[in-house]
Amino acid sequence: MKILALETSGDCCSAALLIDHRLEHLCETAPRRHADLILGMLEALLQAAGLQLSDLDAIAYGRGPGSFTGVRIAAAVAQGVAFGAERPVIGISTLAAVARAAFRQTGQPQIACALDARMGEVYWACYQLTQTSAGDQALLRDQEQVIPPEQTPLLERAGWCAAGSGWRAYPELIDRHRAALQTDAKAAPTPGQRPLIIDCRPEAQDIAWLARAASDQSLRPDQALPVYLRNQVAEVSRKTPVSA
Repeated sequence: MKILALETSGDCCSAALLIDHRLEHLCETAPRRHADLILGMLEALLQAAGLQLSDLDAIAYGRGPGSFTGVRIAAAVAQGVAFGAERPVIGISTLAAVARAAFRQTGQPQIACALDARMGEVYWACYQLTQTSAGDQALLRDQEQVIPPEQTPLLERAGWCAAGSGWRAYPELIDRHRAALQTDAKAAPTPGQRPLIIDCRPEAQDIAWLARAASDQSLRPDQALPVYLRNQVAEVSRKTPVSA
């Protein structure tokens, strides 16, 4: 399995090449320079591996949510590269990529993701991470949505790891879910311990691994579309608890 992945939804511009179980990854924090950098990163990875676009099985990209401009760049580049190579695309949620990054760093499988969406809101979703022979899978436990921190669905029970920029940007989010946040990746919460909060970001390396497990969900190049969330209306009650 050969997957070329890219992610440009935030300050980080990154690309990754996954060949079976071997991954090469390039990442640079470069706000507003994604369009200048990403094609060069993809080309560098292919050259280093001695591959052509036609050797790939799929092009994966971070479909959003995130910066409107950054998400559009990722979708457009993925679509263009896939058209040229006549290869399918696999769109991966940037929230799922954050969940996978937190899982990679902590081993904690229950991840509550919150990315700073500005304007007093966060991009929110909860995931259960599992390892399979096909790769890591991020099972969505509720609905991806953009929502004020104080209205995020309550997390029930302990055992959650908080991940993403939204937790630091909005301290009230921590206060709302403090009882449910796991304080240690391997131990139950105890009084006085701090919640486990991982300020990770979506990166192409996590997009690539998630795309490997989602290879049966590949689409035509013209279906490489961005997901903004802010244009969508949540279909579930904001008061619905999320069970552990």
